[in-house]
Amino acid sequence: MNKHDLTLRLAKKLKISQRLANDTIDTMVREITTEVKKGRRVTLVGFGSFYRSRRSARMGRNPQTGMRMRIAARNVPRFRAGEAFKKAVK
Repeated sequence: MNKHDLTLRLAKKLKISQRLANDTIDTMVREITTEVKKGRRVTLVGFGSFYRSRRSARMGRNPQTGMRMRIAARNVPRFRAGEAFKKAVK
């Protein structure tokens, strides 16, 4: 399923326009991204949590040359599935 498919399904189930469904999805993604970027956790009970994690600096290898190189520390987005979501998938 891609965003377009999700938009169509949301519009049909809620009996709203596709444009409104698309705007709703865009707004939700934008708000989650904004909060995680600020370092805040976004929890959707039963579904899961989105949060930011710090990946420490490490040594790696350039796949083209094989030379060792330093990979800088950075922030990365993470998602942890909630119990209800895990049970539904299981």
